[in-house]
Amino acid sequence: MNGCSIPKYVIPFELHLQERKYRDMEIPQKYQDAALAFSRLLEIMDELREKCPWDKKQTLQSLRNLTIEETYELADSILDNDLMGIKEEIGDLMLHMVFYAKIADEKKAFNISEALNQICEKLIQRHPHIYGDITVADEEEVKQNWEKLKLKEGKKSVLEGVPKSLPAMVKAYRMQEKTAKFGFEWENKEQVWDKVKEEMEEFEETLTQGLSQERKEEEFGDVLFSLINYSRFIDVDPETALEKINKKFKSRFEYIESNAHKDLNDMSLEEMDALWNEAKEQQKKLTSFPTSFTKNRHFR
Repeated sequence: MNGCSIPKYVIPFELHLQERKYRDMEIPQKYQDAALAFSRLLEIMDELREKCPWDKKQTLQSLRNLTIEETYELADSILDNDLMGIKEEIGDLMLHMVFYAKIADEKKAFNISEALNQICEKLIQRHPHIYGDITVADEEEVKQNWEKLKLKEGKKSVLEGVPKSLPAMVKAYRMQEKTAKFGFEWENKEQVWDKVKEEMEEFEETLTQGLSQERKEEEFGDVLFSLINYSRFIDVDPETALEKINKKFKSRFEYIESNAHKDLNDMSLEEMDALWNEAKEQQKKLTSFPTSFTKNRHFR
């Protein structure tokens, strides 16, 4: 890799958009292994696209669902704190990014260098406290400046950057987080908790008064939305919290399945509950789940 050169942006930085000047520079020693590995991946991608029947057949659309799957696999590894799994999934996702860029290059739309330079440009523009003369007090001010700069770049709405296909819980959290940066926010967590209780009461009314299914759905959605809002005030990520409970539930129910002395359809709730408690004893470090299905039938 010695003697190889890459373009580098020349700063000073200005807040308004402008053409960047380039100059050649040697790849720093600490990046040479990464540059070589990335170059190797690009070369392999070229070969696969030319010679492999499966790779030749792929399109932007055919790769989409596979990319989503790989992203969730990375999310699982992160949740499990599986560093080797994270390493593998980073590689898988990197392959997908190179694959998309290769297809786009074939269509004469853009290449991988242009995509990478564009994100470099965006990072410089969005960090005037690093590349310019802007001073920020803390992380929150960085986030606020980030959203304001996005609007200056042509975004029509603060919420425009929230993907439509995000899971509903993540989408709610991100919308609340983004609008809060512009002052659309409760003053304290007590006010938010009062709102949770208010929404719970309204939902209960739909049950006791026999209101329509549509109304129940709406009020239940309000309960969830307010709980997600409250989670931000207590520094709990609701998606992560729920997924941990999902994993706990799955593990304990699979214990019931593995240790049942007869078919599940023939077991009583009390018999399953006894096995549930056995599983609970084997997971003493996990304490947030109900101790008895018998007393918590809403989990059935």
